[in-house]
Amino acid sequence: LLAPLAHPQLMVRSLDGRLTGEVRAKPIAAQRLRVLIVGDFSASKVGNASVAEQLAVKLAAAGDVVMTTSDRTNRLARVTGMVVDTLRLRQRVDVGIVDVYAGRGFRWAEWTTSILKSAGKPVIHVLRSGSLPAFAAQNPDRVRRLFAASASVVALSGYLSESMSEYGTISEVIPNPIEVANYPFERRAAARPEIVWLRTFNRQYNPALAPRVLAELSAVLGTTPFSDALQLTMYGADQRDGSLEATVATARELGVSDRLHIRGPIAKSDVPHRLAKGDIFINTTDVDNVPISVVEAMACGLCVVSTDVGGMPYLVSDAVDGLLVPRDDARAMAKAVVRVLTDGELANRLSTNARLKAESFDWTKVLPQWRDHIAKVTIRHVRR
Repeated sequence: LLAPLAHPQLMVRSLDGRLTGEVRAKPIAAQRLRVLIVGDFSASKVGNASVAEQLAVKLAAAGDVVMTTSDRTNRLARVTGMVVDTLRLRQRVDVGIVDVYAGRGFRWAEWTTSILKSAGKPVIHVLRSGSLPAFAAQNPDRVRRLFAASASVVALSGYLSESMSEYGTISEVIPNPIEVANYPFERRAAARPEIVWLRTFNRQYNPALAPRVLAELSAVLGTTPFSDALQLTMYGADQRDGSLEATVATARELGVSDRLHIRGPIAKSDVPHRLAKGDIFINTTDVDNVPISVVEAMACGLCVVSTDVGGMPYLVSDAVDGLLVPRDDARAMAKAVVRVLTDGELANRLSTNARLKAESFDWTKVLPQWRDHIAKVTIRHVRR
């Protein structure tokens, strides 16, 4: 069993030692906080640990006592596990971190928050979904109630911070991190028409746009030296909403099936190797926040071409570390890819700056932000 909570005043003094900025130059883990993280922890069972899972591991390694829920792969069992575990653990934690998604995922944020609040525990809400602004517009009262119950609301991007601020105070922007050292960098000074797509096959990510872009490129590059080498490889799990079948059908109808390779899901540890095989990364999504897959591609030095939806303009600076095009515009995306292929100076600039941008998302920079923020929230709660 976990040790009982330290005397409040002693805990406050020790937590002060963890704070950076105006309080301390370096965080010192003088107090082992007891943290409950509520989120989807099922991905690790297929080799793709989520950011929430990685955060749990990092906090535990830094000295905190971390409890998590839920890792059930079945949705109903996972939500049930979240509620039961939160009820069981609510008196044994100092602070709760609850991931917030749109749609049905919003319900378990509401339920577990209510449980933690009933036990007098502060709750940090983490806004994780690019669909949240649309969801909030349809459910403003629910979102405002959840924010009102928050000790802190953390957004993963400036986009979510700005678009969700009308429903309550956004306390911090802390991005999704990666281990940059795991992604070998290669500068693409002369990009090849080896194109990579990496997302879940889900309708909101518009995967069927990818073969349409491929068809546009096939027509444009037909008489150039790039033509024979033109290939598109798509990685991702099938969400079974028909988008994978639509992608295959679109490629067949447009006559580019021979240039399209759909490889299915890949383990997180294999992502750097698979990305390294390409020179250009296309992000076709209709709805987005700040996707890790794009950050991973930037870390490897791929030239990124993305739709300009949601949080993408907050991640990609157009013509600096990537190119942005209108949503669902195959011709515009193909033209952007041609620019990368035919302008070596542009490709070199995008590739180099993409790596620099990705380095700002490294865990060595993001973890201290999380530890300091958790400490601040706990101090405020104890001192009330």
